[in-house]
Amino acid sequence: MLQKFKRMDMSIILILLALMAFSLLSIYSVTAGRPKIGHYSERMAAYYAVGFAAFLSFSLTSYKLLIRYALYIYLFGLMLLVLVLFFGNEYYGAKGWITLPGGLSLQPAELFKLFLIIFISFLLVRKRKNKLKFWRDVVPLGFVTFVPWALVMLQNDLGNALSYMVILAGLLWVGNIKYSHALIALAVAFAAVFGGIQAYIHYHDKAVKLISEDLGKKHWIARFDPWLVPDLASRDVSWQTYNAKLAIGSGGIEGKGYMKGTTIQSERVPLAYADSIFVQIAEEYGFIGSSVLLLLYFILIHRMVLIAADCRDRAGPYLITGIITMFVYQIFVNIGAFIGLMPLTGITLPFISYGGTSLVINMVSIGVVMSIRIHGQEEEEPFPLPESTVESGWYGKVFQRIRNGFNRN
Repeated sequence: MLQKFKRMDMSIILILLALMAFSLLSIYSVTAGRPKIGHYSERMAAYYAVGFAAFLSFSLTSYKLLIRYALYIYLFGLMLLVLVLFFGNEYYGAKGWITLPGGLSLQPAELFKLFLIIFISFLLVRKRKNKLKFWRDVVPLGFVTFVPWALVMLQNDLGNALSYMVILAGLLWVGNIKYSHALIALAVAFAAVFGGIQAYIHYHDKAVKLISEDLGKKHWIARFDPWLVPDLASRDVSWQTYNAKLAIGSGGIEGKGYMKGTTIQSERVPLAYADSIFVQIAEEYGFIGSSVLLLLYFILIHRMVLIAADCRDRAGPYLITGIITMFVYQIFVNIGAFIGLMPLTGITLPFISYGGTSLVINMVSIGVVMSIRIHGQEEEEPFPLPESTVESGWYGKVFQRIRNGFNRN
């Protein structure tokens, strides 16, 4: 046990402590003295206590157990995504939370990001670094990603649904996908995104009718209009992004000072303690504070890359690649939404935004990375799929086919 503690990367632990300080100070700044949310900084501190306990537990446990039972984990995650459709609570247009005892809540879509990383890594490990074939390998991976994507889209949670696709893309790239397949996929994705944006701008009225009336996604208009056609967006839907840009720009180099941000403290930016917390950082800490935060993220990701490069087995680098992809996506989409690069999606800023589920999952993810640091030097083991999982039931036949496909070289 002592040897495991000695192998821990202290740089990562120090970064987590620094991010915790960033988070608690920022949340306190925008919630102190306000009814209903004044206690959020204390609650976030409690979430961090749970998060560090989870981080330590997963660090000391071999990550190879996650790979071994990846199918169980994946199926459990799908069950949660189905349950939330029937018993979930709706917040801000997304029906994605399950109420737990003690006034707590669980967001399965956040949880499933790590589950998906684990399961795709398990499937890629069985390929033994062979080139991925399109129908036998890429399509099954797309299928196991499409199922949770569809379930989360039914919850109206566009941000988390897109994260699944980004995670798949990142793991396919390091999973030895053929360059021709990668280029075709990139070209199709670019054409779809660029074409969709141009169609939305030039045929705005028809696009609004299609999205709000035919598809029933009226809240998407409130996200796309301020991003793509701000001149046509109503004052109500552009309120958050307009004031966010104003606050970020007014922060200047050094910021206005702790708890002195005029836009943030006047509550003109909704959810300043959660999704919009970067606005508080930029206005009150300025460009310097924002740069320090981004530097912490960079160092964290850099340490993770070094751990992946040092790992002796195949599962570790896949897991770390998926986790890095998840973090980079969240950071880019969250910050990009408030500087005009991306639409608002409700994605949290990792380790900073208020939220128990997202924080604990992020801490568990770093715990998995630390486990790879501790146990990744051990001799690689085969990862047999538990036979009882696939012996019976219609779902068993489906996953047996997936498994058999990845076993063929």
